[in-house]
Amino acid sequence: MHDTGKTRLVLGVLLATSLVLITVDYRGGANSPLNGLRGLGATVFGPMERVAASVVRPIGNTFDAIRDAPGQRNRAENLLKENQELREQLRSNTIDKGRAAQLEKLLGSAGLGGYKIVAANVISAGQGFEDTVTIDAGTLSGVKPDMTVMTGDGLVGRVVRAGPASATVLLATDSASTVGARMETSKEIGVVTGTGRRGFGVGAATLRLELLAPDVQLSPGQRVVTLGSQDDRPYVPGVPIGVVEKVEKTPGALTRTALIRPFVHFSGLDVVGVVVAPPQRDPHDAVLPPRPPQPPANPSGS
Repeated sequence: MHDTGKTRLVLGVLLATSLVLITVDYRGGANSPLNGLRGLGATVFGPMERVAASVVRPIGNTFDAIRDAPGQRNRAENLLKENQELREQLRSNTIDKGRAAQLEKLLGSAGLGGYKIVAANVISAGQGFEDTVTIDAGTLSGVKPDMTVMTGDGLVGRVVRAGPASATVLLATDSASTVGARMETSKEIGVVTGTGRRGFGVGAATLRLELLAPDVQLSPGQRVVTLGSQDDRPYVPGVPIGVVEKVEKTPGALTRTALIRPFVHFSGLDVVGVVVAPPQRDPHDAVLPPRPPQPPANPSGS
């Protein structure tokens, strides 16, 4: 485009006019003579602006959403992760409290019996036909085969294999398990054997007691502890085993037999203790829990 004098004149006039209009409108304020012209412009161009905005706004929102999508996704993922961590913490706290209570009870029982123990956690159950569990303590902790394993409630079994950091425990419920036993009150001795997995369950009578004397009085509710082995291997004396649940009638038999409900909940084993040093003296019945109080007899008989 060629710059001519006429073009410069037109531009100058338009510029001057714009300046005059701006000055008049500014000084006039609310009483500006240009209010009507401004209103006319709003009337003419306002609908066009709203239509343009209605078209452009969704597009802008879409671009904003696309731009913010990675951040929103990251925030959602972070919230999910934080929630999961909180759930794990709650679960861990619950487990820790439960294990702390079991450990405290175990230490109390070991103190009553005079047993030196190594505490361990059950980390897996045995496979195959044996009733066994694996614990996370081994020879590096002083655990050796033929050591007694117990909980705060009573006898679990004995160690049959030991590696540096783990060991295998044969449970007293296994059909191959044999434990020397002694009655709480009568002091009669006998043998407790396991009945195998088929009797596994909460409150199940999973052990069988055979007393050596055939004429000994045997009745439900009597309690049994370990007799102890020679040189205290594999069983130390005085560890609670269980309660007589049912006396078996065997006419003509040379021994009295009964089914025993163990003190230990075998299907819920968690914290256990391996007795690495026997007591200096036989604790006899000291580790047995106190008997629950008996309800008072009614003298009237009603």
